[in-house]
Amino acid sequence: MFKKAGYQVTIGARSYFPEIDSPDMTAMLVRAQEMARYVGDGVLDCGLTGRDWRMESGAKVVDVAELIYAKAGLRPVKWVLAVPEASKINSLKSLKGKRIATELVGVTRKWLKKKGIEARVEFSWGATEVKPPVLADAIVELTETGSSLRANRLRIIATVLESVTLLIASRQAWADPWRRTRIENLAMLLTGAINAERLAGVKMNVPRSSMKKVLALLEALHSPTVAPHSDPEWFSVEVVTEEIRVRDLIPELKRAGASGIVEYPLNKVIL
Repeated sequence: MFKKAGYQVTIGARSYFPEIDSPDMTAMLVRAQEMARYVGDGVLDCGLTGRDWRMESGAKVVDVAELIYAKAGLRPVKWVLAVPEASKINSLKSLKGKRIATELVGVTRKWLKKKGIEARVEFSWGATEVKPPVLADAIVELTETGSSLRANRLRIIATVLESVTLLIASRQAWADPWRRTRIENLAMLLTGAINAERLAGVKMNVPRSSMKKVLALLEALHSPTVAPHSDPEWFSVEVVTEEIRVRDLIPELKRAGASGIVEYPLNKVIL
């Protein structure tokens, strides 16, 4: 993502200090669970973490930008309440007095309190899916697709929280014009890189006689760019569209009379 945003980042196999080709930026790798605390304390000017861990830490930081991406795709992740498939727990009320294991202890306790459920919430150091039913009655665990929960014969009762990656800044850095400008620039470029992930550019040559048909195929998209050729009977047409649509669009454009059709990837799309 940083590469598409325009930054060259290199790091050794055993290093926690990446090198970035920006003279006014230094970086270090910090666990997402700890990032908000260090940014909130002003030790770091900004950082990437999840909304879940920012909420869990209670750190006072500035949410600069939402960066909606995850390992499995461009979508939020979820913290869900899950129980074994054979469990008799079928509703939130059934959790009364039960033991719940999770890494997200604070958020889970607040969520249960809001729902009026009294249960015992315990911190889990990991491998949380294996704990029910012997070590816990239920778990609150992070999931993208639910495949890990299904593999461990767990079923979801409720969603506790949806989370996305956040670019956060310390209040001290945000109050400083020089640092704030650079953090805002970083946010713009990272957001642009994520926007570009699902898009592609398409350009083509179109004869005057086919322009009506070709533009009809593109009218549902953002207005295409049309430029005349040196030959007055030909035009260059360019458009940005959803990448997944291009596979169907190109054959239709060809049949409509377009030629020299080129699809190209995008690094950043600044909206």
